[in-house]
Amino acid sequence: MTNPITTRKDGNVLVITSNNPPVNALGAAVRQGLEAGIKEGLADPQVEAMVIRCEGRTFFAGADITEFGKAMQEPGLPTVVDQIEASTKPVIAAIHGTALGGGCEVTLGCHYRIAVPSAKIGTPEVKLGLLPGAGGTQRLPRIAGVKLALEMTAKGDPIPAKVAQGAGLIDRLAGEDSLEADAIAFAREVIGKPLPRASEKSVEADPDAVAAFTKENARRFRGFEAPAANIACVEKAASGASFEEGIAFEREQFMKLMFGVQSAAQRHIFFAERKAAKIDDVAEDTKLRDIRKVGVIGAGTMGGGISMNFLSAGIPVTIVEMQQEALDRGTGTIRKNYEASAAKGRMKPEQVEAAMGALTPTLKMEDLADCDLVIEAVYEEMGVKKDIFGKLDAICKPGAILASNTSYLDVNEIAASTKRPEDVVGMHFFSPANVMKLLEVVRGDKTAGDVLATVMALAKKIRKVAVVAGVCHGFIGNRMLMPRQVEAMKLLMEGATPEQIDRVHVEFGMPMGPFQMSDLAGVDIGWHRDPTRIESIRDALAAENRWGQKTKAGFYDYDDKRNPSASPRVAEIIEDFRKKTGTAQHEVTDQEIVERTLYPMVNEGALILEEGKAQRASDIDVVWIYGYGWPVYRGGPMFWADTEGLPKIVAGLEKHGFAVAKLLKDKADKGERFN
Repeated sequence: MTNPITTRKDGNVLVITSNNPPVNALGAAVRQGLEAGIKEGLADPQVEAMVIRCEGRTFFAGADITEFGKAMQEPGLPTVVDQIEASTKPVIAAIHGTALGGGCEVTLGCHYRIAVPSAKIGTPEVKLGLLPGAGGTQRLPRIAGVKLALEMTAKGDPIPAKVAQGAGLIDRLAGEDSLEADAIAFAREVIGKPLPRASEKSVEADPDAVAAFTKENARRFRGFEAPAANIACVEKAASGASFEEGIAFEREQFMKLMFGVQSAAQRHIFFAERKAAKIDDVAEDTKLRDIRKVGVIGAGTMGGGISMNFLSAGIPVTIVEMQQEALDRGTGTIRKNYEASAAKGRMKPEQVEAAMGALTPTLKMEDLADCDLVIEAVYEEMGVKKDIFGKLDAICKPGAILASNTSYLDVNEIAASTKRPEDVVGMHFFSPANVMKLLEVVRGDKTAGDVLATVMALAKKIRKVAVVAGVCHGFIGNRMLMPRQVEAMKLLMEGATPEQIDRVHVEFGMPMGPFQMSDLAGVDIGWHRDPTRIESIRDALAAENRWGQKTKAGFYDYDDKRNPSASPRVAEIIEDFRKKTGTAQHEVTDQEIVERTLYPMVNEGALILEEGKAQRASDIDVVWIYGYGWPVYRGGPMFWADTEGLPKIVAGLEKHGFAVAKLLKDKADKGERFN
């Protein structure tokens, strides 16, 4: 195997270069090469300074993920960073692309840092439930101050080179095309000067900044362990403790996180997301269909959001509506959304105009004839969808992919309304479609392999996390949601309140509980619209115009700012139904709510796997993390079940009278896990 690290002398400067595609990950061979390069520079009397640089598209962009979970080969990164900093000859980091995680820590060990203006630097370890474990939490505040160190470590978002320069994290900006030459020239300038070592700097305590930062981000960090550990490490650096004491504290916190459940869950999702892109029985080299133009039927909330995904990726969209008013309203909303992004600095005005310029609104379905992919996004009624697909079959060119955004309906039945079922696929976007990352790609019985592969590849292009699902009512996500909602309603009848049930789910880490979600989506969704026909609590609410947030009343009462409060009227309705049905009451505990709403979701997930409607358990976890806000630090429902213990899940289900899925029971009996 070729050594990823090479060295060459440019006069009195040794240039140490990494070439470890695709992202110059800091695997064992790279660490060994860096250590050898520094030793070579120190041993050569002709070398007076060293430059560390990388080939390819980026500087070191973090650890080698293939080493996760394996025994660490020496030297570890902390050792290498210490060796760089201890060098008696100046070492300069020449940064392009991204210096992330361990890559950032390498730069912190260097005496000087030079970067191209387009570079970014960051410590994203917190997103894997970890912290920078090679001295990053101690060197960052010593170089750039407490405020920036808190932002970078506890949030994990990279910062641009110019911002880093303003904070002293980057010493100089280089030309975009002259980084190596500029770094070598910089190295010669600092020869003979005292070496600035981060470990020898003091850091000014800033308790007010720590308190303010913690308060500002309380909601964002709720439930997560890693942000608090990162904050504690930065505080330690600013406490007057020695660098050695700070490093010892960092190591202790790192190990606690590394062997904790939360980091395991976050690392599980990191790998699960990548695995989800693979289709088990479709070859990776399958020739994809060319998607140059997309059609969307329906300019409502979903159709408009779906269109934005493609427009933002530079793919022209033809959007079709039945009425001019609906078309104008839909395209107006798209523009409004883009202009709101521009106002926040997320887009430039010219990008807004480019996106809108690529949108063709029309009232004629015939205008979809030249589209390579057409997505139907009308309301959930099988007759309407079949009628649309029958028309598309006649209008669209051969080889065009015909997709439905259905969230529940049978894709096979939809496909049967065409003469080309192999070209039909489900593309279930989540609302709001221009924001939510998940895309369930529903594979019909006759969906062609190249159609599936094309849509999965396209999902990546429009920045979605795609998961393959089989045809069944509700696919993966909504199918698992149903038993939770059913049990939540039963618990209301047996003595729980909407507030208690929702609180348990929020404390678990969900963004909202079942009844908060119902109020947000609309209590009237799917309602039969007959106010005299009251067969459930939901019917009673809908009949009184308690349709949720949009009418300021649902399971909760809402003020003008949509803040919820417990509703005396809802309590009356629930009590009335309890009496009418003669439902026995008991004291519902928080644990019972977990067992009766979350355990059945795991059970349904096991049935989905049994039936082959999901390729793997980790795909189910990805669906729930990105589509429903399941807390990432719990790793998704199937990973969470593994950490709870499958025998415990089975016992809980049996206690409450549920029929346990065979796969779940078998795995529990054998001491196996889903992941």
